[in-house]
Amino acid sequence: MPYVWPVALLVVSNVFMTVAWYGHLKYKSSPLWIAIAASWGIALVEYCFQVPANRLGSAVYSLAQLKAIQEIITLTVFSGFVLVVFPEQSLRWNHAVGFVLLVGAAFFLFQKQA
Repeated sequence: MPYVWPVALLVVSNVFMTVAWYGHLKYKSSPLWIAIAASWGIALVEYCFQVPANRLGSAVYSLAQLKAIQEIITLTVFSGFVLVVFPEQSLRWNHAVGFVLLVGAAFFLFQKQA
């Protein structure tokens, strides 16, 4: 279970952060200061999940492994977000190839040193 909690918390964290970073783009007519304030509020909630995820995760994963996990989760959450919130901005084959290459990078980060 100590390996699962950090990942679960990072998933929740990334959902909030993706909304904070990109959600306001659906409301471009609202003033910029409102977008900034809303994003900061959402990011505060995100940190309530991200900080514990990294604290717990650092006990079972290296920092490089934690970062790789976080990046893969970010790309997965971002892809789902784009498909649901911005369906007009379809993801293309080159995006998928780039994401797969990042997963490949994570594979090497999890290899034991000889």
